[in-house]
Amino acid sequence: MIDFACKEFRLNDVIKCALNLTRADMKVIGLFFDTPEKWVNTEDIANDTGLDLSTVQRSVKKLHEKEILTKSQTNLDRGGYTYIYKLKEKNEIKEIIMQIVHKWVNKVDKELEAW
Repeated sequence: MIDFACKEFRLNDVIKCALNLTRADMKVIGLFFDTPEKWVNTEDIANDTGLDLSTVQRSVKKLHEKEILTKSQTNLDRGGYTYIYKLKEKNEIKEIIMQIVHKWVNKVDKELEAW
């Protein structure tokens, strides 16, 4: 728990807020936190989380755009390809979140100065 003035925050709440994630996004990222070294495709994520495939695809796209997930292409034996995803290093994710938190702190500081 993180105690801030009048409210306590769980770390997951800070991650969710800082990265602007939905509950579905948090379910997806939670799967990656449980197995950070594993590469998975969207179908497996949907099966493991119980989420609809299109929901998983949106979440994975968002997490990749926010540089939380790494994406790789796997060629299929019968032709075509699929993408697989893996969690980036926790230190990299921490740095992304800390940059967002620092921007927030700077904004609060400017607002208080203007006040």
